[in-house]
Amino acid sequence: MIEERNDEIEIDLRELFYVLLGKIWIIILVTALGFGIAAGYTLAFVQPVYSSTSMLYVMTKSTSITSLTDLQVGASLTKDYQVFIESRPVVDKVIEDLELDMSYEQFVSNLTVENPANTRFIYITVNHNDAYMAKTIVDKLTDVSAERMGTIMETEKPNVADYGHIPEHQTSPNVTKNSLIGAVLGFVLSAGIILVLHLMNDAINTTEDVEKYLGMNTLGLIPLEEGVSKRGTRGHDKDAARVRKERKKARKQAAKNKKKENDK
Repeated sequence: MIEERNDEIEIDLRELFYVLLGKIWIIILVTALGFGIAAGYTLAFVQPVYSSTSMLYVMTKSTSITSLTDLQVGASLTKDYQVFIESRPVVDKVIEDLELDMSYEQFVSNLTVENPANTRFIYITVNHNDAYMAKTIVDKLTDVSAERMGTIMETEKPNVADYGHIPEHQTSPNVTKNSLIGAVLGFVLSAGIILVLHLMNDAINTTEDVEKYLGMNTLGLIPLEEGVSKRGTRGHDKDAARVRKERKKARKQAAKNKKKENDK
């Protein structure tokens, strides 16, 4: 009867911790390298993006604070205006007037129209690689939208509450954030490779490994040849070959000396 036994893999977290601790300089080096690569790539190859925002306020012709119906109509118009701002006629007019080198789809991908809840304010945000152009585009879009809304929808055009401002700081990319992400990826990658290599190494090097993996007790140790240190057999093949060569040479010299004595 053959007794089958399933091999189980036991993972010692403390052992893994000390494995990582022993390779801490490699982990620190790769982490710093990831931080530097991410920061350098962001600064050198990622174009900065600036955002400028304008604001419209929706009013009806007869809106008053005491008129609940007018307030409800104004709220409904606000949602219509949001859609209207992103419409092709409005966007194409802005592209044509400013002679922008971009398509309708490219323009809309850099445009954000928001309406905060329970308000009749519309925020128009334009993103561009140039801070001055971001303000120029959002101002033009605000004027064109307000003018065409009053004409097409036959209502009083919304009031411009605020035009865009030239942004002093870029919206993206965030160099600090990208650098930290690169550092985290470097840390995870280096630690993961070290742990995988450790777990895949099934070599038995110590008496503890024999007892742990084979379930056998060791009776003794066989020392290495004289003249060979105990740093391990790996990397010491040359030393062992040199020792054997010297011994062989000594035996030949001893044989020659013995032969000379016999001849005498």
